[in-house]
Parts: sequence; C-alpha cells; structure tokens
Amino acid sequence: MLSQLKHLSVGKRLGLGFALILALFFITTLIAILKLNTVAAAADNLLKDPLATERMVSDWYRNIHTGVRRTTAIAKSSDPSLASFFAADQEESSRTSALLQKEIGEHMKSADEIALFKEIGEQRQLYISSRNRVVDLKKEGKVDEASAVLDKEFIPASTIYVKKIEEMLAMQRKQIDDTSGEIQQTYQSSRTLLIILSLIAAMLSVICAWLMTKSITRPLSRATAVAEKMAQGDLSETIQVILNDEIGKMMHAINGINTGLSSVIGNVRHGTETINVAAAEIASGNADLSSRTESQASSLQETASSMEELTSTVKQNADNARQANQLVISASGVAVKGGEVVGQVVATMGSIKESSRKIVDIISVIDGIAFQTNILALNAAVEAARAGEQGRGFAVVATEVRNLAQRSASAAKEIKHLIDDSVGKVEHGSKLVDTAGQTMTDIVSSVQHVADIMSEITAASQEQSAGIEQVNLAVTQMDEMTQQNAALVEQAAAAAESMREQSGKLSELVAQFHIMEQAQKPLEQASRTAAVNTRPQPVLARAASKPARALPRQIPQRRTAQTEQDWEEF
Repeated sequence: MLSQLKHLSVGKRLGLGFALILALFFITTLIAILKLNTVAAAADNLLKDPLATERMVSDWYRNIHTGVRRTTAIAKSSDPSLASFFAADQEESSRTSALLQKEIGEHMKSADEIALFKEIGEQRQLYISSRNRVVDLKKEGKVDEASAVLDKEFIPASTIYVKKIEEMLAMQRKQIDDTSGEIQQTYQSSRTLLIILSLIAAMLSVICAWLMTKSITRPLSRATAVAEKMAQGDLSETIQVILNDEIGKMMHAINGINTGLSSVIGNVRHGTETINVAAAEIASGNADLSSRTESQASSLQETASSMEELTSTVKQNADNARQANQLVISASGVAVKGGEVVGQVVATMGSIKESSRKIVDIISVIDGIAFQTNILALNAAVEAARAGEQGRGFAVVATEVRNLAQRSASAAKEIKHLIDDSVGKVEHGSKLVDTAGQTMTDIVSSVQHVADIMSEITAASQEQSAGIEQVNLAVTQMDEMTQQNAALVEQAAAAAESMREQSGKLSELVAQFHIMEQAQKPLEQASRTAAVNTRPQPVLARAASKPARALPRQIPQRRTAQTEQDWEEF
C-alpha cells in the first residue's frame, strides 16, 4: 500500500484521503437525513390525526360541561326568565357540539373508537331530551317538575354523557402517548446507528490518515537528517532523490542550498545591523511608553477612589429619598383621612341646618296657634261680659287663657329669634366647613403630587446609584487593564532589550564568516537601503484611533537560547 502511494504526489494522496473521508461523511449524513425524515413523518402523523382529535374531544368536553352547569343553573334558579336568557347560548352550544361530533366521527378509525363514539351519540340524544324537558318545564313555570326531571333524568344522563367523553379523551391521549413512544424508539435506533457509522468512519479516517502520514513522514525524516547535518556545518553529504513528488523537489532544493549559502550569510550580517538600530529605537520607545502608562495607572487609581466615595454618597441619597417617599406616602394617607373627616363634618352641618329650618317652621306653627288662641280668648271674654254675672267665671278663665296665649306667643318669638340666629351661625359654619373641605382636598392633591415627585426622585436616585456603580466598575476594570498594560509594556521593553542583545551576539557570530568581496559590496548597499526603509516612523495618530494589542506575557527565552546554540554549533 505504501509503495503504491509513493508514485502519487502529495496533493493526490491528500485528495484521495479527504475524498474517502468526505464519502464516509456523505454516507453518514445521508443515513441521518433518512432517519430524520422517518421521525419527522411520525411526528407529522401525530400532529395531523391523534393530537387534532384530542383537541376536538377536549373542546367537546368543555362545551358539554358548560352546558350541564348552565342547565343546572336554569333548573335551580328561582328566576323564570333565566331559561329564555340562556336560550341562545344553548342553541349555540348544541350547534358547536354537533359540529365537533361530526368532525370527530371522521377521525374515528379503530373498532373501539367507533363503538365508544356510537355510545356517546346515543347518550347525547338522552342528554338533549332531558335538557329540553327541564328548560321547557322551567319556561312553563313548573319549578317542582323541572327539579324532579333534573334529578331523575338530566343529571344521570349528563353524568354518563360526560364520562363517555372523558373515556374518549383518555383513549385519544393514550394514542398520542403510544405514537410518542414509537417516535422515541425510532430516535433511539437512529441514534445508535449513527453512532456506529460515526465510529466506523472515524476508524477508517484514522487508518487513512496513518497511511498518508507514513507515506509523507518517512522521506521527510531522511531529508530532515541531512538538513540537521547541514545545520551543524557538515555540507559534504547529499540526499539521494528517488521520488518525483513535492518531497523529491524539496530534496533537490536542499541539495542546492550549498550554492547560495554565502549570499545568505552576507544578507544575515547586514540584516543584524538593521535589527540593532530598530531594537534600540524600540527599547527607547517602550521606556517612554512605560512611564506614561504608570502615570495613567496612578490617575485611574485616584479616579477609582473618587468614584467609590461618590457611589457611597449617591447610595446614601437614594436611602434618604426612599425614607422621604415613605413619609410622604404616610402623610398622604393622613391627609386623605382628614379630607374624609371634613366631608363628614360638612354632611353633619347640613343636617343641623335642615333640622334648624324644621324647628323654625314648628315655631311658626306654635306662634300661629298662640295668635288664634288669643283671639278665641278675646272672643270668650267678650261673650262673658255680655253674659254678665253668670259669665264672670268664664271671663276669668278666658283672661288666663289669653295671658297664656300671649306668653306662648312671646316665648315663640324669642325662640324663633334664637333659632334664626342659630340658623345664621350654622349657615356661616357650613360655609366655613365647605371652605375647609375644599382646602383639605387641595392639601390631599398637593400631598399626592409631592408623593409622586418623591417617587420619581427615589426612582431617579436608584437609577443614578446603579449607573454610578456601573461607572465605578468600568473605572475599576480600566484600572486593572492599565496595570496589566503597564506590566506588558515592561515585558515589551525587556523583550526589546533582549532582542538588541541577541542581535549583537548574532552580529558577532556572523562576523566569523567571510564571503567574496565582489558579492559583499552590493549586499552592503542593499543592507543600508533596507535599514533606511525599515526605520520606524511616528504613528501616534494611528495608535490613538486603534486599540493596542496585548503583548505576550512571557518572552520566549528558551527558543532564543536554542537559536543561539544552533548558531554557535553551526
């Protein structure tokens, strides 16, 4: 197998391996799609038939249950017009039940469903017959007969009717559960099959990858061994090329490295000089940046401290505003109660005013009676005087009655005067109480307005506190990021200094090699041009518009040391 792969190029080998993996992936995906279609078809059947039937039976059950309660209410109610009131609802309920029964009958398939559905239809006729009898008797005013039919016929018929529908609902739900179990079983078998296929595809992919790797790594290992000897300074050994693929071309290229080694060494020498200049400038810039970053970190620490104090103050203000809001709400409640009391006082003053007016009317009646009594007493005295000696006793009585009538009239006038004065004061007090009631209403409105304002102040204080906490958190995060940036800048400065030292050592190592003078002059000219072109330019504006990238946390000292050792061995 490996010998056959040697005659193929690396691209063809990789293409063959990936084609095999894609074929396995396509087969697995196709099987997964087929299984998913099976599950989808089962779910679609569940939604179209059992679930739809279950919903219609559930609607039928609710409609019948409502009709039973409505008919019971009509029979139990003492209002004879209730049957007429629910007549339209009963007709609509009957039409709905008939439509549902018709639609459900179209979905009945099994023998059990058809038999149960037939029993429900028969029981529905009994239910409708007993219901109509109850309603008709109730409309005719036969309350006792309607109650008897309700207890003896309607309730037993409706109970059996509802129970049969419940059995139908349970049967439909059982079908849904069975279909769901079949879907779950299909899913489990599909998942097991996909897992097995995935494992087979993974094993075949591993085998294919191992074969591809062996066909590539073996010649690469031979080329690597020769390259390592060349890196150690042994350029006498060459590679025997027996392949025609990309690796064979690479071996030819390694054999040609010796011819260009002098040119490479010259380029490295002049490149190290350019690196020395650039490393010095980078070290100087990093030192300046480190100083500015430390200053910025100090300023952010002070800002974070100030934000913490401001956060504490705002929280205290928010607590005070919350307490003030509670006090204002309490005051608003007291003011409302005061307004209610003033309203009661106004009503009481109105009652007193009305009673005073009634007393004035009564006093007027008493005054009229006293006046008439005085006239009658005067007439009696005149008649007694005409009677002479025989009417003397009657004259004395008439005189006393007249005196009493005059005294009653005088007392009635004084009482009327006092009552009029009291009525005037009551009217004045009623006006004052009305004014006080309006004032209390204004006070309640003002207190409620103040309570609304305090609620807004409390909400604003809470939002302000939350906002300042977010700002404080952001400043704290900025402080941490600035400190991290300062540490990264210090690491970058150390890295630049290390790069400058390594560049110096590299210059010393490269100086040990000597190249031809004819090739050295153009290389020096090219090196000077590259040094001028690679000199760093100020990029303050661009750096200000873009976020700085994080520098690596650790300098790869191990890799540098290894590179230095390789140069020394070379």
